[in-house]
Amino acid sequence: MRDYLLTLCVTAAVTYLLTGPVRKFAIATGAMPEIRARDVHREPTPRLGGIAMFFGLCAGLLVAAHLQNLSSVFDLSNEPRALLSGAALIWLIGVLDDKFELDALIKLGAQMISAGVMVAQGLTILWLPIPGVGVVSLTPWQGTLLTVALVVLTINAVNFVDGLDGLAAGMVCIAATAFFLYAYRLWYGYTIEAAAPATLFTAILMGMCLGFLPHNMHPARIFMGDSGSMLIGLILAASAISITGQVDPDVLKIFEGSTREATHAALPVFIPLLLPLTIIAIPMADLFLAIVRRTWKGQSPFAADRGHLHHRLLEIGHSHSRAVLIMYFWSALIAFGTLAYSVHSTSMWIVLGVVALSAIGLVLLLMPRFTPRAPRWAQSVVPPRYRRRTPAPVAAEEAGPEPDAVGEERVPVPAGLHGSTAIGNRARFTDRRKAGTPS
Repeated sequence: MRDYLLTLCVTAAVTYLLTGPVRKFAIATGAMPEIRARDVHREPTPRLGGIAMFFGLCAGLLVAAHLQNLSSVFDLSNEPRALLSGAALIWLIGVLDDKFELDALIKLGAQMISAGVMVAQGLTILWLPIPGVGVVSLTPWQGTLLTVALVVLTINAVNFVDGLDGLAAGMVCIAATAFFLYAYRLWYGYTIEAAAPATLFTAILMGMCLGFLPHNMHPARIFMGDSGSMLIGLILAASAISITGQVDPDVLKIFEGSTREATHAALPVFIPLLLPLTIIAIPMADLFLAIVRRTWKGQSPFAADRGHLHHRLLEIGHSHSRAVLIMYFWSALIAFGTLAYSVHSTSMWIVLGVVALSAIGLVLLLMPRFTPRAPRWAQSVVPPRYRRRTPAPVAAEEAGPEPDAVGEERVPVPAGLHGSTAIGNRARFTDRRKAGTPS
């Protein structure tokens, strides 16, 4: 665990330190698209954050290759090289798309080729445990098609959910944390060395997301772009494929009785392995609804719109930060609920806990404008947004500048070289009424 934590910290540090120079590089090269109709940010923001994340990936793999307890992963398996090859290809296509806006079909083809590159180097699905049937061995063609489909779906699910500041990085980090705990349990608890590559991949993925999040939280100073969203989606899919394709179900020693009984007993264990879609169920649901919605309207499934789940949260009254936290909540509930069920499938407390937390989540969804107020004795220690406001003693015409939503005056602050766009002067606190959104 110490080596995994060291790899995670190095990856996070490299990603965090490189994001600032990458931001300046994106501004210098003009990788700052204009505001589109579906965007929720109001100022052009540099992209290409995936460059820093890719170098964080390279740093994490390099450090792990020189650690005593992790170097065997590179000696006994070709999966790290397969991951790096596919990641480099998808990252390069993402960088070109962030700069030149490539066609959606070109990106889809690049995603399939990246998955094919990993399959050619041994990172593929070999068998599946199916309820009522047993463990089914896949032919090379079946394994290839299933692997490519899983990679493409995961990449596009992460790409679709990348619509709010910090949303995609945070949700993938939550999914990677749950997946890391499960893979580490297989590797350490069952002494399955074949689970070590997936454990390493998820540790590096957590470091990439944690290193990038401080720059990407609202208000974001840089976006990861397709170079980052497609990259982390591919790594998440590769982690699931690594365990599913390499771990022999027999070594878990849970198969007893008939084949059907054994498969039923083993099903909770394989849920996070065979169905990584349950870990990123929210992005997958968003992807499915987007395809249905656009096809129903006669549009291309790749046509962009403002109908995603995070857009709906903003429309019903949630703030930007609260919408992101709600999406975090549901992702963590599904990911860690699935993880807990895979460990103790017979515990009723897990089911009751998931039901109770789901009820809390539904209450949060139905109360978009609820803002708790701190008691008067705690006014001086809580953030301004939770303080009780006192009416101004003067008339509205003589009150001066209108206070902002967080209790501060809108004081124009020049952007300078360290602003969001580094282009001209701007006001730090924009007037929402002028932007066409409710105040």
